[in-house]
Amino acid sequence: MRRSPKNVRFADLYKLCVEHFGEPRQRGTSHSVFKTPWPGDPRVNIQDDKGKAKAYQVRQVLKAIEKLRGPDDEKAPHEPQE
Repeated sequence: MRRSPKNVRFADLYKLCVEHFGEPRQRGTSHSVFKTPWPGDPRVNIQDDKGKAKAYQVRQVLKAIEKLRGPDDEKAPHEPQE
């Protein structure tokens, strides 16, 4: 997702959001809005664009997951794998 945010299926991004943030607090409109434990950015608000996720929303979700995990998480996606 990080390498190619333009080629992410909406269903995959949705599943990732549910895994990290729980069920969306808003669904059924054009957007699925997920609750975060902080106010403001990064927001977790995604929408289906003909089966694909919007690239800027993929980047926001990845940023929110990093923030959720915190700087001490060994599995943080920004750290290199050995």
